[in-house]
Amino acid sequence: MWDFSLGRAFGMLLKTMPYLVFRAMVYFGIALGYVLLSGIGAGIGYGIGGLGGADGHAGGALLGALIGFGVGSGIMFFLREYLLYVVKAGHIAVLVELLDGRPLPDGKGQVAYGASVVKERFVQSSVLFALDRLLKGVIRMMTRVIEGIANFLPIPGTQAIVGLIRGMLKLSVGFLDELILAHAIRSKSDNPWQSSADALVLYGQNGKAMMKNAFFATLLMYVVSALLFAVFLVPAGLLVWMLPGQLSALTMIIALVFAWAAKAALLEPLALVCMMQAYFKVIDGQQPDPVWDQRLTKMTGKFGKIKQQAIDWVPQPSAATDSTASPAPATLSGSSEG
Repeated sequence: MWDFSLGRAFGMLLKTMPYLVFRAMVYFGIALGYVLLSGIGAGIGYGIGGLGGADGHAGGALLGALIGFGVGSGIMFFLREYLLYVVKAGHIAVLVELLDGRPLPDGKGQVAYGASVVKERFVQSSVLFALDRLLKGVIRMMTRVIEGIANFLPIPGTQAIVGLIRGMLKLSVGFLDELILAHAIRSKSDNPWQSSADALVLYGQNGKAMMKNAFFATLLMYVVSALLFAVFLVPAGLLVWMLPGQLSALTMIIALVFAWAAKAALLEPLALVCMMQAYFKVIDGQQPDPVWDQRLTKMTGKFGKIKQQAIDWVPQPSAATDSTASPAPATLSGSSEG
């Protein structure tokens, strides 16, 4: 039915417990930051709103909370490069080693090891961030193509069902940028741009199999996220009850923020491991198809920019492949059927 093993994915995640704890600290710290900023904004708004009379307290508190939430979103915008470079890419680097059956080096923490591998492959966070931006441009175009195909699917039923399927397909493509980073790290290429271009082509030429696996992994992640949202509604309601004014609307927002933190810290890595298993199994032994290379080039100019960056790339000493490192195996060990 799919090309990954949930049992093996859980086992791999447990082996990266230091990274899971690190991710939980980062993302739940962000969630708490949102709550604190919203609460401070609500308190200030409550006081200012009272200047216009007793009826102004509730409106002022709600407006202040929304402004605080907006400030938190602005801070997140500036933290996005750090989250990609240190949190996501570093965890991917550790998972790649475990997926290939290689033990992590002794005497070095997982977070430090993951950061060192990412630095070796991409030299600077700006390189990885620029690559990620172009990858997201290619993914957006692929998503539009998927949505266009979904509009013409001969599915009986209402338009709502077609819209749901189209939405799930769109969410499924969200794993692609992290899979490409995994391929760039696993291939040990000294040219991250060329490795990423090859990974995109390999994904495209195996699109049907990958979309099937992505659909099931995404469905699993969002079903559990919905359950977590329901769980977080209770403490969020108690917290809002202690804040000034009638801020019941914040209950939903706070529950969503904490459900997002749980998803980013725990569920996304699980879904990613499943997709990594499927991706490397499906592409095993394949070479990038020139036909698909041309299709992606015609589809979006972003892919052409990635290829041009690959041509212009000058390998840096810190990004060179470690001659003492063991080569990436051609096949994966362990079961891949779930």
